[in-house]
Amino acid sequence: MASATSKNANDGKKSPDGKNTAGGKKPGQGKPGGKAAKTAARRARIEEQRRAEKARERRGRIITITVSTAIVVSLIGGGWWLLDTANQQEQEQAAPVKGEQSWDDLSQNHVDKQVDYPMTPPVGGDHNAVWQNCNGDVYTEAVTNENAVHSLEHGAVWITYNADAADADVKALTEKVRNTPYTMISPYEDTASPITLSAWGHQLKVTKASDARIDEFLEKYVQGPQTPEPGAACTGGKAA
Repeated sequence: MASATSKNANDGKKSPDGKNTAGGKKPGQGKPGGKAAKTAARRARIEEQRRAEKARERRGRIITITVSTAIVVSLIGGGWWLLDTANQQEQEQAAPVKGEQSWDDLSQNHVDKQVDYPMTPPVGGDHNAVWQNCNGDVYTEAVTNENAVHSLEHGAVWITYNADAADADVKALTEKVRNTPYTMISPYEDTASPITLSAWGHQLKVTKASDARIDEFLEKYVQGPQTPEPGAACTGGKAA
C-alpha cells in the first residue's frame, strides 16, 4: 500500500527547459491586468473627471461673462435712453409755445395806484397788494389789471376774450378754467386777438378755443418755472 506521504508523480519533475513545473503560481501572477492595471484605470477615470470638471467651469465662465455683458449693455442702453428722454423733456419744457411773446426783468413792487403796463393785457410788473382770486374763477365782467397781475405772480394763467370771440369758444374756455386750478377767465375789450392767455412774463394770442396751443400754454405755465412766488395762494384775495 502506497504511503500517505508519497508525492505526486509529477512532483519534482522539470520541464524540458529545466524549470520546475510543479507548485503554485509565481508572485505577481493572478487575474489579467493585476494591480497595476487597476491603478492605471483609476487614474484615467480621475483624469477624465478632472477634464469634465474643467470643461464645465469653462462653460460656466462663458455663460457668466455672456450674461454679465448682456446686462451691462442693457443697463448702458437703458441709461442712455432715460438720459436722452430726460434731456428731450427738458428741452421741450424750456422751448416756448409757438407764437408766444415773452418779457424779462419785470418789477414786482406792491403799489396802490394804477400802473401803465407796456403790454395788453399785462403779464407782470408792479401790482396791487391784493391778488385776484384765480383758483378756477370765472368772471363775466372785467377785472382790475393790478389785481390780476398779482395772480400771475402766484403762478396763475389769466385767459381773456373780447367781443370777437365766439360764444361757443367762451363757453369751452369757461369750462376749462373751472376745471383747472390757478387759472381765471374774464372779458377784456382792449385786445388785438379774440382770445389771449397771459402768464407772468409770457403771452399767447389765439382766435379759437380749439387751438391746441391753449392746452400747451396751460400745461407749461400754470405754476410753471416762470412763477416768481410758486405755491402762493390763489384764494382769499379779491373775488370780483
